[in-house]
Amino acid sequence: MNKKNIIIAIAIVLALLLFLDCFMFPKINYSNLDQNNKNFAVVELFTSEGCSSCPPADELLANLQKEVSNKNIFLLAFHVDYWDRLGWKDSFSREEYTDRQRQYKQWLGLNVLYTPEFVINGTSEFAGDSKSTLYEKVSNALKKEPLLEITLEAKNIGDSLILNYTTNRLEEDASLFLAIIEKKASTKVGRGENNGSVLNHVQIVRNAFTIPLKEKENNLNMSRPEYLNWTDFELIAFVQKNETGEIIAATRAVLK
Repeated sequence: MNKKNIIIAIAIVLALLLFLDCFMFPKINYSNLDQNNKNFAVVELFTSEGCSSCPPADELLANLQKEVSNKNIFLLAFHVDYWDRLGWKDSFSREEYTDRQRQYKQWLGLNVLYTPEFVINGTSEFAGDSKSTLYEKVSNALKKEPLLEITLEAKNIGDSLILNYTTNRLEEDASLFLAIIEKKASTKVGRGENNGSVLNHVQIVRNAFTIPLKEKENNLNMSRPEYLNWTDFELIAFVQKNETGEIIAATRAVLK
């Protein structure tokens, strides 16, 4: 093989490696997280144990969970309830999670509800379990600086959960969304499309609350769920515009 052919062969190999790295092994671009870690991405997955197309998306979220630990990427899995009537009731499903997906249907101008569906920062969505699409959208979300800053502190007092949030400014017509997240769980499915499967879940939304954001700082007092502990659960909060669904700030609770 002459020198020219060797150079061409090397160029082809390098191009192939670049293709494999970008498309078969996509990565999230974390370079847009500044020194103060203000940039963020909120990833919401609408899923169900009764949907045979959902386990690959659940697995994709689990892989992302491992990769983004301690970064400003916030993962939430909402188990919807409209699959429950088809043979298997998802124990994590709630009607209000379906209502949240319906709200995104309106915000994003969609025609139907479906699972699995990923929504990123409340402004873009896609169907299925495409790793390259998810990582691209997360990377794009990390390029945008938040419109405001928010912090959240949590502490237990008896049977109460005391939450204190602080924001540097108020955004007109926005709400504070709070979610209690179970980091992982497994279910043996006994009926329906996933009959006989053991499904592994991560970042399961167990409770969620939407609170009008009228003050820069406030204490919220609520009953502490019996299941809540600070090893297996976390609290995620974000500020969301009521008219468009855009998420403009996000944080995790600091335990006091």
